[in-house]
Amino acid sequence: MNAAGWTEIILTIALTVWLAWPLGAFVARVWEGEPTWLDPVLKPVERSVYALCGVKRDSSQGWFAYATSFLVFSAASFVVLYLILRFQDLLPLNPQHFSGMSPHLAFNTAVSFVTNTNWQSYAPEQTVSTFSQMAGLTSHNFLSAAAGIAVAAALARAFAANRGEGLGNFWVDLTRISLYVLLPISFVIALIYVALGEPQTLAAGVVATTLEGAKQTIALFPTASQEAIKQFGTNGGGVFNANSAHPFENPNAITNLMEIVSMNVLGYACVVAFGRIVLARKDARALVAVMALFVLGASAAIYATETQRAPALVAAHADASVNMEGKEVRFGAPSTAVWAANTTGASDGGVNAMHDSFMPLGGGIAMFMIQLGEILPGGVGSGLYGMIVMALIAVFVAGLMVGRTPEYLGKKVEAREIKFAMLAVLILPLSILGFAGVAAVLPAALKGLGNPGAHGLSEILYAYSSAAGNNGSAFAGLSADTPWWDTTLGIAMLLGRFAYAVPVLAIAGSLAAKPKLAATAGTFPTDGPLFVGLLSGVILIMGGLQFFPALALGPIVEHFQVLQALGGR
Repeated sequence: MNAAGWTEIILTIALTVWLAWPLGAFVARVWEGEPTWLDPVLKPVERSVYALCGVKRDSSQGWFAYATSFLVFSAASFVVLYLILRFQDLLPLNPQHFSGMSPHLAFNTAVSFVTNTNWQSYAPEQTVSTFSQMAGLTSHNFLSAAAGIAVAAALARAFAANRGEGLGNFWVDLTRISLYVLLPISFVIALIYVALGEPQTLAAGVVATTLEGAKQTIALFPTASQEAIKQFGTNGGGVFNANSAHPFENPNAITNLMEIVSMNVLGYACVVAFGRIVLARKDARALVAVMALFVLGASAAIYATETQRAPALVAAHADASVNMEGKEVRFGAPSTAVWAANTTGASDGGVNAMHDSFMPLGGGIAMFMIQLGEILPGGVGSGLYGMIVMALIAVFVAGLMVGRTPEYLGKKVEAREIKFAMLAVLILPLSILGFAGVAAVLPAALKGLGNPGAHGLSEILYAYSSAAGNNGSAFAGLSADTPWWDTTLGIAMLLGRFAYAVPVLAIAGSLAAKPKLAATAGTFPTDGPLFVGLLSGVILIMGGLQFFPALALGPIVEHFQVLQALGGR
């Protein structure tokens, strides 16, 4: 640890939050349908999309219609992507001559990209054709991110409404977010990545001669275009198995900084946009403060842990003065720490397997950040509505303590909203602990573990935490391409996405129908340090719902394995 490392961490987080403010102002204009400087180019395209799809731009949907559209779109996206992956050997742009994916792997991958999780049970450069990468995976990097942001936009309108019923139009939101936010910014980022050395080609690979004179084929893909939206849409799922640890995806320090910032800036920007629409900018700043403080705390803890002397090196009497195990050696421990904290606090944008070789505490922090609910700052859109769910629970608890009907941003928070909020947050511990408990004692699941004992249990817990949290990062020791893992992780992804988002839309529908109340002397303040502390406490408690019970799985699994070794006696 040194001052330069701490400065790098702080400046990286500060730069991300600072850039979120102008971006958030732009996102708010897009959500509200207001004119933007891109209108001369994109407005005709937008109108053409509505005409082609039969969308009425000015029609507004209630929460149930909005949720139905969201689910129908996601289901159709899944079917199309599943078919692309299953039959990629029959489709064009397959210079690698890859065969189609197995049914269970295609299911897992299609669910993964439709839910903005981007978990990879495969090595992309050895499995996925150029067409599947472009038409299948990259397109869903845009669409799944846009769908999540659309849900956040609907929730913002619910708080702004005064006895209103409509939440906007899902199809309009999906179109405008894709056209005005994701596409143009990703296009610019991709051009910068190309200029900085990332490949962008339809060629299958290039043949190089090694120093020993042998021939080596180096895989190539249209990397820069997918890398741009992979990071900006908090997707993950790169074109190479190592993701952003691969030099083609992340060739130098400038791209590394850009990828860390772009991985989180839109998540913060959605909160800024929410504050502008609801006319509660100070309250939005409080939400951003909670997000940034958690990321800073996790980065600091990982940095402190991962710069300690590695016990294995000490035991082997080797040089333990520098611990580079699990670090991205090109960029150092500070960058690795802030990347890990941002990756697990958002959605995986980068080094999937990095956490497997962290020190035990470093890996535990990464896992705990996911189990807090992927809200720090979380996936694009989903991070915002996850934070709002936590905020509703926080003000409800505060209201019970003082004997008042709780309010948040001018809306009364009553039993209906809290029931839906608890339904949303409880899906995570149920999915994580339920699947992990079964997998920890099921022979078909245990075959995929690369490590026995305590670390094997961590691999299981991390996998289901990542899937249910729609994160996508992994401990590398788990070989997940089996029917059990592909299927159950896919189900966990579906629950983490839709069993959370639909209750949020139900909350939005309930809040939109309520009157907008003016703040009074008895209104609990939600724009200052007191609320930041209360909300942080609620988040920690909710995260503990799965983290601490998971610790109890260790002795249970150990006892079960002892019984198995004794032949059931």
